[in-house]
Order: sequence, then structure tokens, then C-alpha cells
Amino acid sequence: MNYTGRFAPSPTGPLHAGSLVAALASWLDARAHGGRWLVRIEDVDTPRCITGADRIILQQLQDCSLLPDAPPLWQSRRGAHYQQALEQLIALGLAYPCHCSRRDIENAMRERGQALERHGELVYPGTCRPAAPQRVAVPADRTPRVWRLRTDLCASRIDWHDRRLGHQRQDVEAAVGDFVLKRADGCFGYQLAVVVDDAAQGITDVVRGADLADNTARQIVLQRTLRLPTPRYLHTPLLLGPNGEKLSKQSGAQALDTSEPLTALNRAAEVLGLPVHTGGVARALETWVGLWPFSGALYNPSP
Repeated sequence: MNYTGRFAPSPTGPLHAGSLVAALASWLDARAHGGRWLVRIEDVDTPRCITGADRIILQQLQDCSLLPDAPPLWQSRRGAHYQQALEQLIALGLAYPCHCSRRDIENAMRERGQALERHGELVYPGTCRPAAPQRVAVPADRTPRVWRLRTDLCASRIDWHDRRLGHQRQDVEAAVGDFVLKRADGCFGYQLAVVVDDAAQGITDVVRGADLADNTARQIVLQRTLRLPTPRYLHTPLLLGPNGEKLSKQSGAQALDTSEPLTALNRAAEVLGLPVHTGGVARALETWVGLWPFSGALYNPSP
């Protein structure tokens, strides 16, 4: 079996205990299936990144003996690849410039009687969407706030299978709207960068926290539109804080203490339902294979 997985942290701070759950899950899945495990630093949203956090993250992984099989990849160094994908979408008439502010979007949604937010995001109502597919020329004196994908012209009704969550379905046009591909500050959208990099790195399996499951349909839309392979997906349980919500940097999660890596790994293993503390890595790998087996073949578009 050809298997390549990845762990893709954002350097907005050091790893915390919840991050280690995702890292351990992706590492175990790769090792259990005789595959490669890569690390990608997702620093495409540079204003949110903290200087030096990437080095701390890599050291934390090393402390826990979670070592990638190739040198890490930094998204901040791959802007030309994302721009090439954006230009491909523009040439197809599937991407367009949007000049709407957040307030413009809120007002448009109120006028249509739509709910303002979905998972903390505004569902774009298509205000700047061209009436017909076209390659749009942007005046040099008017930089758009963002570039968006025309979901109305893509196959946006997505059915996909998650190895843990089972069958999933989302109509991206209705649920999300035309989502962002690039911002005026030059930062590329998370969805576009992830799709381009997963294809470039030959990722066959994405193992990540369940909080990211909602992104999957958007990523599949882009994969199919750009004629890129779709990996298998597994969204794992989350480590919850005392308030019952996902442990995160935004909620004040403390940096992962790797001075006693076995303690940290055992805690992560418990969240995943693994008996690392009773049988070591070999037992964890054996248990892992039985938890969430593969279902379905990889999707590869015809040439």
C-alpha cells in the first residue's frame, strides 16, 4: 500500500495537549499502514503566526519522538504554487474578485433573511459574483478585498466518507457560499493552500481533529475542480477543556510540556482510545488498525 500522511500545525503558538492528539493520530495511522509521515508548517496566514513558534513545534515533536520522514514544508515559501492554482481557476471563469466588506456581507444577508453566521463564518451571498462565467479583469487601481471561488459552477454537492464519522454530505454553495481563495494582503486562503500542498506532497490520507471535518467538502470541491486527487479522511476525537469545549490556543490552552514525553503521549493516547501505557507503541499500532479501517478507494480524476 502506498500511504503518505501528514501533520500540519499552524505556528500561532506552541503545540498544546490537544495538538499532540492530532499529531499522534496521524503518526500512528502512517506507521500502522507502513507509510510515510510528513510535517507541514501551515503558516500561510502570516499575520497570525508567531515568530519562532515553528521551531518550538518541531522541537516538541522531536521530544516526543514523532519524527517526519522528510524535511518539513513551510507554506509561506509556496506562494507561487498557490498563485498558479488561483490563475487556473480565474482562467476557467471559476474565481472572481470581491470588494465586499464584512459589513456589506452582513447587510446583504439581513436583506435576504439569512442567518448571519455558520460556525463563526459569514455565508457569502454572492453579491460580487459575475452574472456569467468570465475571466474578470481587475483595474490596477482597485485591489479586491478577496478572490472567491464560484461554487455555483462547481460540483458543490459533496458526499464523502470519513473513516470514523461515516457518511458525510454538504452542499457547499448553500452551506458556505463562494469561499475565499486569496486576500488583499496577499495571504492565500487555507482551503486552497491545503489542497495544493496535499497534492504536491502526494498525501493519500488526512488524519486530523474532528473540528476540521467541516472543511473537507470545500477541499474536495477544489480538488475536483483543479483535477487533483482526493485523499481518504479520518477525523479523530478532540481533547476537551474543563468547559466541555475543544482545547485550543484561542481558549488559553497551555503550551505542551514535553519534559516528560511519555506522560504527554499517554494522555493523548487515552483520548484516542489507545492502551499505549499497557503495551507500548506496538500494542497501540495493533489497536489502531482495528479502530478505523479503510473504506473505499482513493479518488483520482481521469486524465
